[in-house]
Amino acid sequence: MMMDGRISREELVKIYQIEISFFDELEESGLLKTEVADNIRYLTYDDLPVFERLANWHYDLGVNTPGLEVISHLMQKIEKLQHENRSMIRRMRLLSDSWDEAELL
Repeated sequence: MMMDGRISREELVKIYQIEISFFDELEESGLLKTEVADNIRYLTYDDLPVFERLANWHYDLGVNTPGLEVISHLMQKIEKLQHENRSMIRRMRLLSDSWDEAELL
């Protein structure tokens, strides 16, 4: 049952036609964070893209849960490095602008 920005584990299993054990493995490995209300596990809509990506890698590419953990970890590292790169580029541009202004004085 869908409600309040979240979807139940049972609905996800039906919609995506996956085994409930796969969902449980993702949760146990820490790849998915769920909420529990009235003994029903829910995934928030914000976490749905993560779930879809993991399900695609598992079912379409045959990646097992340990492989999903490795890929997820590496993707997080890449995102962090990309963020650091963008931050460094912004700082370099600011410094470059400051140098350009100093040369004009």
